[in-house]
Amino acid sequence: MSTQPTPPRPSVLQLALKEKGALYAAYISLFAEGGIFISTPREFRLGDDVYVLLTLPEDPQRYPVAGKVGWVTPPGASGQRTQGIGVRFPKDEKSVQLKIKIEQMLGTSLGSDRPTQTL
Repeated sequence: MSTQPTPPRPSVLQLALKEKGALYAAYISLFAEGGIFISTPREFRLGDDVYVLLTLPEDPQRYPVAGKVGWVTPPGASGQRTQGIGVRFPKDEKSVQLKIKIEQMLGTSLGSDRPTQTL
């Protein structure tokens, strides 16, 4: 009987954003479904499954996100960028609601040209 290797379990990362400025710097609006940047020294590859427990500013609820790595900033990246990953939100109703909530929190600062963790 051949046994399929079990796929590695997704990494679990927690991100608690305490203020709107941190949320602005971490949110990735370039991903159609939305996404979040997480500073981490661990190595990931594009497409890796990641499970994120996300806490937003002034919101006691933790939002579980079963996303995929869609962005990698390696150690020593140019421009003093922080090492970490961008996690793409999945295409599901909970993520749509989370994206709307984040974009409402950020409001007009979404159109700002202030630097973020990603671009």
